[in-house]
Amino acid sequence: MAVTSYTEEFTSSVAPTRLFKALITESHICIPKAVPGGIKSVEFLEGDGGAGSIKQTNLVDGGKLKYMKHKIDVVDVEKLYTKYTLIGCDIEFEKIDSVVYEIKIEAAPGGGCVCKMTSEYHVKAGHELKVEEVKEGKLKASGLFKAVEEYLVAHPEECA
Repeated sequence: MAVTSYTEEFTSSVAPTRLFKALITESHICIPKAVPGGIKSVEFLEGDGGAGSIKQTNLVDGGKLKYMKHKIDVVDVEKLYTKYTLIGCDIEFEKIDSVVYEIKIEAAPGGGCVCKMTSEYHVKAGHELKVEEVKEGKLKASGLFKAVEEYLVAHPEECA
């Protein structure tokens, strides 16, 4: 099985701990509010958000996907780091066995933060994954990040 990795970096004016809460530890509260036109709800099927928990993101009707399930592998609140794995969704991927995500948020000089996200696509034997094939997912991740950032700026009381 081949692994294809992509790393993206986003900058934000939002404080690192606040962005980490919104994207990770309080995502079940914040993300549906930040992206009401795309995400219906985020719920824990197992656990409370710590390592080993299984989280399901339910998407609005009419899209390609109805839901995605992720297993949380690591959550380090002090280091603002998480690692989680896409373990299921309502459609079968032709070329991908799994996707592992790592997110690290760090303070930026002068305020705000830098968010580094690495996506590891574990490709099924005999298949090859090209940049164009993951472009849509990368755009959605970027869009989610920006929507959460905009929501936090507009609602300073959230995830404070």
